[in-house]
Amino acid sequence: MYIKKGKGPLFVTLNDGSKMSRADLPPPQTHRWVASRKARVVKAVEAGLLENAEACEIYGLSDEELTDWCDKARKHGEAALKTTSVQKYRQP
Repeated sequence: MYIKKGKGPLFVTLNDGSKMSRADLPPPQTHRWVASRKARVVKAVEAGLLENAEACEIYGLSDEELTDWCDKARKHGEAALKTTSVQKYRQP
């Protein structure tokens, strides 16, 4: 039995010292994006586990959508990824 190695590293170490692997990511058929799933994808992209284009392809996201998630998480934290809190973090 052979295990196919995907692109990129098997796991990365995040800023808080925890480790993240591709197994920690949401499944590719995800349609309901809650803040915690968005945050996992953002952390994977920022840590180098996934590339932007690869994440967009796997999850069916546009480049603008993923960039928006990354910007919001970087500026305001994971709470900004909640859709009910969008009004708080929008610029007038």
